[in-house]
Amino acid sequence: MDEIAPKYMMNLSKLLSAYKSFSPNPSVPAERVTFGTSGHRGSSLTRSFNRDHILAITQAVVDWRAGQGICGPLYVGKDTHGLSDVAMDTVLEVLAGNGVVTRVDAAGGYTPTPLVSHAILAHNRSGADELADGLIITPSHNPPEDGGIKYNGPDGGPAGTDATGWIENRANALLESGLVGVKTSPRRMAVVAAEPWDYVAHYVDSLPQVVDMAAIAASGLKLGVDPMGGSALAVWDAVAKVYGLNLEVVNRQQDPEFAFMPPDHDGKIRMDCSSPAAMANLLEIKDRFDLAFGNDPDADRHGVVDVAGLMNPNHYLAVCIDYLLSHRPTWPAGLKVGKTLVSSSIIDRVVAGRERALYEVPVGFKWFVEGLHTGELAFGGEESAGASFLTLDGRPWSTDKDGIILCLLAAEILAKTGKRPSEYYSELTSRYGQPTYQRKDFAATPEQKLRLKNLKPADIPFRELAGAPVLEAFTTAAGNGAGIGGVKVTTKNGWFAARPSGTEDLCKIYAESFVGSEHLASIFEQAESLL
Repeated sequence: MDEIAPKYMMNLSKLLSAYKSFSPNPSVPAERVTFGTSGHRGSSLTRSFNRDHILAITQAVVDWRAGQGICGPLYVGKDTHGLSDVAMDTVLEVLAGNGVVTRVDAAGGYTPTPLVSHAILAHNRSGADELADGLIITPSHNPPEDGGIKYNGPDGGPAGTDATGWIENRANALLESGLVGVKTSPRRMAVVAAEPWDYVAHYVDSLPQVVDMAAIAASGLKLGVDPMGGSALAVWDAVAKVYGLNLEVVNRQQDPEFAFMPPDHDGKIRMDCSSPAAMANLLEIKDRFDLAFGNDPDADRHGVVDVAGLMNPNHYLAVCIDYLLSHRPTWPAGLKVGKTLVSSSIIDRVVAGRERALYEVPVGFKWFVEGLHTGELAFGGEESAGASFLTLDGRPWSTDKDGIILCLLAAEILAKTGKRPSEYYSELTSRYGQPTYQRKDFAATPEQKLRLKNLKPADIPFRELAGAPVLEAFTTAAGNGAGIGGVKVTTKNGWFAARPSGTEDLCKIYAESFVGSEHLASIFEQAESLL
């Protein structure tokens, strides 16, 4: 690892200089504010994440919340990416300039996404007259040179398209006006004006509400954790201390260049805890532990490692769902289980086996927020290793992805059942079948992406898929009726979904077979014909 690290090391000083000195041209699409499924992301080097962007976005958020009558504190968190510190300073300058009550980490450190979500929910559940919301400065697992910022509303979760669309349009209008209308306060005054908030203590002390921490502690399990240079380090330290766990943090580095990270499958540095390549450091020492965990820089994703290796996210979601539905006796039977339409269909079979209702939605965790907030969804999870679930008594815990409780749940499962996650999953496949799942990305022109996005079920040119009758072809999700931005085709033992990427010149095809790899190849062959 030492030999390859310099090859992938970024120039931090150049990145920070570009943040302040480069100004985006709002007439260039790639340099405008664009809110995808997880906020605005970009790099200062490409003029897609610069001080002007953050000034405009923060002012737009201030204007949005004022229009919605949101007058409570705004909880602000940041991760360990190189651009996050300077972006945080910019955010605080605008919030102070507008007189917004702002709460930041009391220790001046980093704040994972789920801790911000939990803080918003706790405040708004407390009976306070004025609603709170939040901003999180993070590009999630993206490369070190990237920056990101996302807005979470009073429901604690990633804002819906009504809010993000308005914020995006307002921010771009501010850029086009030369930032006329942006109010700021000097950085020194802005930092002093922000209220200190002990995110870690509030979150860690509440964990027994959502996970059986006593069972984990009593089990004596030897646990390993790699925060992957991210914001969860302080949380895991507190968890170990407060609950007396036999837990070792195997990597305590918080280097904005992430020079300690092994390259991902394509040679890029990503802090992706669902990638075996990115998790290589932890996998090398997995035999030292009963279970080991990884989180991405803002800890909204989980990676679970046992003796069999890194759990596939789809497999682990199925394990979590089956366990929770059988070990949360106070949860009402009418609660639904949320999954994205490109997650494995073994989840469908597990949910049906527990005689519960499935809630299938398009790609993006934002589709689970309302259901988790109202307590109608017991669980919401997506194929990219993000999930959250209700407290033991059926209340919302985090309406954004929470990689920390998903890791702790693996320890609870082993402590309570004696089964490692991989063993538990093996039992599920014996009962429901063994799926083979894959995603492929294809280069696509804007015209091809638009054609795929506008496909209708009637446009599917075949009635059989890999030799089996097509049961359904649809372009809207069964759970909420929202458009999926593509098409999904299902048979009794297989399916595919095809959709254009929202950020790259790619089309993505997801497919799964309960028959085998040859059957999966046949599914892909027909699916690719649509491109």
